Amino acid sequence: MNRTDRMYALVEELRAAGGRGRTARQLAAHFEVNVRTIERDLSALGQAGVPLASKQGRSGGYTVDRSMSLPPLNFTPSEAAAVAVALSRSEHVLFKRDARSALQKIVAAMPERALQEARATAEKVRLLVLATPDPDAEIAETLWRAVRDNDVLHVHYKDVGGIETEREIEPQHVVVGPNGSYLTAWCRLRGEERVFRMDRITRAEPTPAPAQAPRVIAEPVADGHETKLPAAALRPEYLLPNTDIGLSLGGDRVGAARQLGG
Repeated sequence: MNRTDRMYALVEELRAAGGRGRTARQLAAHFEVNVRTIERDLSALGQAGVPLASKQGRSGGYTVDRSMSLPPLNFTPSEAAAVAVALSRSEHVLFKRDARSALQKIVAAMPERALQEARATAEKVRLLVLATPDPDAEIAETLWRAVRDNDVLHVHYKDVGGIETEREIEPQHVVVGPNGSYLTAWCRLRGEERVFRMDRITRAEPTPAPAQAPRVIAEPVADGHETKLPAAALRPEYLLPNTDIGLSLGGDRVGAARQLGG
């Protein structure tokens, strides 16, 4: 979590705590940083005009006016159950923590009666999921950061035959599928786009090498699968008139797949 996200989350955490507040030590443990970092963040929030208050003593801590920031959204029981089902379909290592945090916020904002109805609805649903190998969490975070920041990575990659190679790659997309998670990237060793299974990347480190000029990047494809773009969920107007098919902009069937890394 970067500092901007953490400071926003700090306000929401204090807002949810209400009059009980949170101590700097509790906040540091929650956000997995040290107490000094939390105190700096709280000081910056106060200077930015966030109405923070602190009280001394054993029950002391930091509080914030509950009217600060956005009010809780009102989810219907069916909407809450639908979100729970959607988030339960994938517990990818990159998004597991944030998905759980999002669901906790929804639950915290719901009246008890509506929450019980949502739980009763979700209890009637069962999901069949295919167990797939998770990539190493630290490596996955390095890959994800490189995708977001357009960094070049030096990676060790073990192919299906167990042969390990070293190469520099320019990551493009994280692809989450029913058989595992993949990274699409321009491979400087092969001089073309390749798809790498994330759990076969045994080491990944950023390099000082600059990325090449922006490339025209084709969408990831795989025979027999539809591609769906989660970014469309943040633009509701893109979902019309296709709201019945979820996140797909066009529901395009895909053609020949790019080569797996090797």
